[in-house]
Amino acid sequence: MIDIIQGIMIPFIGTTLGAACVFLMKEQLGRKIQRVLMGFAAGVMTAASVWSLLIPAIEHSEDKGKLAFLPAAIGFLAGIFFLLLLDELIPHLHLDSDKAEGVEAHLSKNTMLLLAVTLHNIPEGMAVGVVFAGMYYGESSITLAGAMALSLGIAIQNFPEGAIISLPLKANGTSKAKAFAMGTLSGAVEPLGALLTVFAIKLIVPAMPYMLSFAAGAMIYVVVEELIPEMSSGEHSNSGTISFSVGFVVMMILDVALE
Repeated sequence: MIDIIQGIMIPFIGTTLGAACVFLMKEQLGRKIQRVLMGFAAGVMTAASVWSLLIPAIEHSEDKGKLAFLPAAIGFLAGIFFLLLLDELIPHLHLDSDKAEGVEAHLSKNTMLLLAVTLHNIPEGMAVGVVFAGMYYGESSITLAGAMALSLGIAIQNFPEGAIISLPLKANGTSKAKAFAMGTLSGAVEPLGALLTVFAIKLIVPAMPYMLSFAAGAMIYVVVEELIPEMSSGEHSNSGTISFSVGFVVMMILDVALE
């Protein structure tokens, strides 16, 4: 259980270290740098969805023969629609946007930005939780090394996320301490969601392939709906595409090399 707690906390540490950049940097990240970081995060999440979630989900269902894809397909689509529902219900505001999404609510801009990142982090927490739960409950297709690789990969892409939240808040007049706290708080949903998923899996172990692919679908929704548009916005540039490729390869290497 200690390994699970440590693994679950790794992504949160990544967010916290990123948010701490508010004490080290005088200005917020430039648009080009943000685009590169968003592309990298998208690549990491896409690779994690494939190697750490979808492939184990299909392997877990090999006894179904030609229908081994079915649990993964159902879970994946369920994850997509779950995030779609949250996206429609939770009021939030994306970076570089003046129009809020979700239900109408009279919240501050900082709160709306925080909710946007929190929404983004929900599937990442679920993904880490379901992988560590699978490892803990003896799923042969999931190893401790593979679970740690997923945590490390998400932590790497959480680092710039923490900075992308805290630095603009400071630039808008928020104190460094408060900006750091809000950047850190945006990642708190990940260990919480991971722990809840670990405990829930114990009750529904037969649903493991559905849970793995559900987390994959939720992560891909964030990639397609948020990260790819943000890495491609503004004047034409290949930097987002290149950083996506780098992120994808880094996560792929982590998942395969640490098995």
